[in-house]
Amino acid sequence: MAGRTDPPDGTPGGAPGAGDGDYPSTVFDESFVKAARLQEYSAQQRLEDHTTAVRSRTPEPVPGSGRVVPKQGIVLALIILMAFAAAIYLGANNPYAARPVVPADRPAAAMVALAPEGEVPAVADPANLYVGTPAEGFGAGAGGVGLPDPRPTDNFSQEQVLTALTLAKEYVVASAMTPNVLAGTTTVPVRDLLGAEQQEQFDSALNDREPVPGGITDWLVLFDAAEAVLVDHQVRVDGAFTFTEISEDVLQVDGRHVFVYALRPAGVAEAPVALFTVQRDLRLQFGEEELRDRTLVLRRADTLAGPMDCAADASAALRPLLAGESAEQRASEGTDPYDLDGERAALCGTFAVSGLPSHPAGH
Repeated sequence: MAGRTDPPDGTPGGAPGAGDGDYPSTVFDESFVKAARLQEYSAQQRLEDHTTAVRSRTPEPVPGSGRVVPKQGIVLALIILMAFAAAIYLGANNPYAARPVVPADRPAAAMVALAPEGEVPAVADPANLYVGTPAEGFGAGAGGVGLPDPRPTDNFSQEQVLTALTLAKEYVVASAMTPNVLAGTTTVPVRDLLGAEQQEQFDSALNDREPVPGGITDWLVLFDAAEAVLVDHQVRVDGAFTFTEISEDVLQVDGRHVFVYALRPAGVAEAPVALFTVQRDLRLQFGEEELRDRTLVLRRADTLAGPMDCAADASAALRPLLAGESAEQRASEGTDPYDLDGERAALCGTFAVSGLPSHPAGH
C-alpha cells in the first residue's frame, strides 16, 4: 500500500523519487512565476475575450542601459564647456605663443626730387617716344621685369625663393607699372600683396592727404590725374632683383629699377609729351607665413623722381614737371636717375641726364 505522500500509482518511473530526480531543489514560488517573461492567463482570464492563452510581460530595464539622468547630462556638458574655455584662454594668453618672424613695421622711406636745369623738353618724336633717350632699350610693361635664377639657400628651398621673387615682381608691377594704380583709380593690386598689419598702415597713408612724412608715395607711384595723364600704358623699365637669406627664418629680396613714364597735361589731348623718370629701391622680406599667404613685408622704399620741383609736396602724389615747365627751386648737386649704381642726393638733386631730348617738339 502506498504511503500518504505517494501518488496512487506509486512513484513515477518505478523508483523512489524518479519523477523529480532531475529537479530536486527547484522551487517554483510566486516570485519565480512573476519573473517569467511569458505568463499564462488564469482559467477565469482564459474564459474572457482573449485570443491567446499566454500574455507577454514588459521587459524590465537592464541595469546600466537606461538613459542618463538629465541633471547628470547637464553637469557633463558644463564640464566639457569649461575645459574648452580653459584651453582657449590659455592659448590666447600664452606668452610663448608664436610671433611673426618678420616684424611688419612701417617701411623706412626717402623721397628725392630731381629738378630740371631749365625747361622740361618734350619728346622729339611723339610717334617714337623713347627714341634717343636712355629708355630706348628698356623693357616694356610687366614683361620687362626680369628675375634672377631662384637658387635655394641654406634654409629656403628653390620653390620658396621663386615664390619670393615672383611676389617681389608682382609688387613692382602693381606699385609702379599698373595704369589704374598710377592714375589713382585703384590701390587693390598693391594692398593685396601686404599682410594685415601693413594693410592698416597703407590705408592710413592713403587716407591721409595732409603733407606729412610717410605718405602713400612711399608705397607706390601715383600721379594726380587732374594734373598729368599717362600717354603710353606700357611703362618702360630697367633694373634687377637680388636675394639673400638674412636669417634662418627670413628671406630678403632687394630690387632697384628705373621706370620711365610718358606724360602730358590732363585735359589737353594735343599737348606735347614729356618723359618722367622714377628710380625705386625696394627692400622686401619674407618669412614662412608670408610665403604661405603670398604676401610680403615692405621694409624700405627709396625714390628718386624727376623732373620735379624740389619744393613740391610729393607725399600724396608725385608732381612731375611737364613739357615747357621749369622748377622754382633748383639744386646744385647733379643726380642721374638712370644710374642704378650712382650716389643719391640727400633731399633734392638736379635732373642731370645725358641723352634726353634737348629741343621741344616741332622745332
